[in-house]
Amino acid sequence: MTATGRFAPSPSGRIHLGNILCCLLAWLSARKKGGRVILRIEDLDTARCPRQYGEQMCRDIRWLGLNWDEGPDVGGPHAPYTQSDRTALYQAALERLEGQGLVYPCFCTRAELHAASAPHREDGQVIYPGTCRHLTAEEAAEKARRTGRSPALRLRVPEEEIAFTDGHMGEYREFLARDCGDFLLRRSDGMFAYQLAVVVDDAAMGVTEVVRGADLLSSTPRQLLLYRLLGLQEPAFYHLPLLLDSDGRRLSKRNADAGLDTLGERYTAPEILGKLAFLAGFNPSAEARTGESLLADFDWEKVPKTDIRIPEGLF
Repeated sequence: MTATGRFAPSPSGRIHLGNILCCLLAWLSARKKGGRVILRIEDLDTARCPRQYGEQMCRDIRWLGLNWDEGPDVGGPHAPYTQSDRTALYQAALERLEGQGLVYPCFCTRAELHAASAPHREDGQVIYPGTCRHLTAEEAAEKARRTGRSPALRLRVPEEEIAFTDGHMGEYREFLARDCGDFLLRRSDGMFAYQLAVVVDDAAMGVTEVVRGADLLSSTPRQLLLYRLLGLQEPAFYHLPLLLDSDGRRLSKRNADAGLDTLGERYTAPEILGKLAFLAGFNPSAEARTGESLLADFDWEKVPKTDIRIPEGLF
């Protein structure tokens, strides 16, 4: 089977160094195996991700020289490559899960969950306590009438552990009922949840390896459960360490100096890629390198497993 990787950014702003490192490693990991690369724009939240942001992100990635085989501007057999145009696929998957009796309406708001005594994960996420899990149809209808809200939809998770071996971080496991709780498939405003959409898309597009940041490592057991419930082929997963600024803070689109709009005025694309490859352990120095020239040096064994702090003055 031909290796198929993907880069699937959420275009809520200009691409930053953390996004670029993820894109570079996804591209190198697939290309090193002689594989293909798909670009998908994850714009489910259209209010935060207007169409022009996705178009700009495509231009940014092309400027970096990290070409793709399928995706926006290129097309391919799995189009469309923007999630906001793929909601019918997510609805069909949701209905399959409903047919298994695994989906139920939830009227809890985020504010209510955070204000309640529900347990929290280390990352601050609420572990859903099952408040609406046992509502009868009559009770759900009464809640809808009383609150005037459309419910979100949650998946009933089993009392079982889900474990997998990450291609970079090693073994990871979660007992979903205890460590996560029933999770969202569709929000109360009708927006499909990331967990469902990403599984449906990666399976439909034939993705064989998912490369993404370590902040999404804990999402993987939930996604593996969905792959299994929907009878879909699971990909391999590689989670890379997060980039931190010189003060040890995680990079985000709010870090203006880390955005490509600023960096692109100071450095060429090979200079940016070379510095990132140096931080990731497979460029001996911070010299400028193209993606193609890094293929021979790339090896997951060289990439750190802990977060990477950018030294003062490197960018």
